[in-house]
Amino acid sequence: MIVDHHIVSDYQYKEILVEKRPLKDFDGQSVEGLYNYWIIFNNPEQFNSYTTAMVKETILAFRQASMDRACVAVVFTATGDKAFCAGGNTKEYAEYYAGNPQEYKQYMRLFNDMVTGILICDRPVINRVNGLRIAGGQEIGTACDFSIAADTARFGQAGTKHGSAPDGGATDFLHLYVGINRAIESCVLCEPWSAQQAVRFGLINKIVPVLKKKDGTFIRNPFVYEEESDEWGNPKYGKFKTGQDKKAAAGLAAQCQTDFTLLDREVERLCYSIALLMPECVSKTLQSLRKKKLEHWQRNCETNRSWLALNMMTEAKAGFRAFNEGPEGKREVDFIKLRRALAQATPWTDELIESILPKDGSK
Repeated sequence: MIVDHHIVSDYQYKEILVEKRPLKDFDGQSVEGLYNYWIIFNNPEQFNSYTTAMVKETILAFRQASMDRACVAVVFTATGDKAFCAGGNTKEYAEYYAGNPQEYKQYMRLFNDMVTGILICDRPVINRVNGLRIAGGQEIGTACDFSIAADTARFGQAGTKHGSAPDGGATDFLHLYVGINRAIESCVLCEPWSAQQAVRFGLINKIVPVLKKKDGTFIRNPFVYEEESDEWGNPKYGKFKTGQDKKAAAGLAAQCQTDFTLLDREVERLCYSIALLMPECVSKTLQSLRKKKLEHWQRNCETNRSWLALNMMTEAKAGFRAFNEGPEGKREVDFIKLRRALAQATPWTDELIESILPKDGSK
């Protein structure tokens, strides 16, 4: 008799999707008796931002995958073609956690457990990036072992714009991928990278075209530049187009549909490549390499949790409310007004927060 090591057997997921998909060989044929766990965020209307309930189920799903003897790899992804994950659910943050530091501290216990669950999973974890990977989405993505992305994806942080710090993993992991200078640039300025930049910087492993024309051919992302540099020698490749170039790209993209066939094929090829290796040797190799992330994560995640909770009384309370309540295109606080108030030693009161929230007609 085989012992069952699952904490909860036959759990029925409600907030996320968990699918056992057959392992496929290089010819696309299913391999009998082996499969991959697909852990799928399913909140496309809110760019697959994770709610508290989603986080809890994600923790369990990674544990279930670790305990499943027939599982070769975990594919961590999301539904839709717009986003893998935009981070935490700002509506929930603004309407429940803002001003509730004791509650947010408990939430961050769950978030930390989700990140740790990825880092200690007994199976290789592949992030299938089907769209933007921003803020907490970037952080849980960098906790994964591999990342294969649609070439229309974008990557980055958002904390300093919206009242937080990227202490859910970015300040621990990002420099290990891209170096300290680029990590500082991303975490502080919150300017997104294209998938082309991300793969060139070493953030992700591979990008795959997903825009397909009516004749069935795939095209590369038209919204980014292909040139190596501008007239001054500054890197230009992969930067997002603006102005008329962006309009022309939008016209070309409108003639295409999003098709993830090539992306899924690359993910499945990677899974089968893993299957052709000694399983415990793979596991130990990943454990050794993950130590580089874990040594930062485990040193900082608890004190970060406490700070992030207290921040819900000040900048996070203002920032998340601004994002949740502000009109389209005006979802940030009035930063200059805030800085002027703080320069006069104005305390963080409800009146201060109300005064800096975006309003219709405001600049």
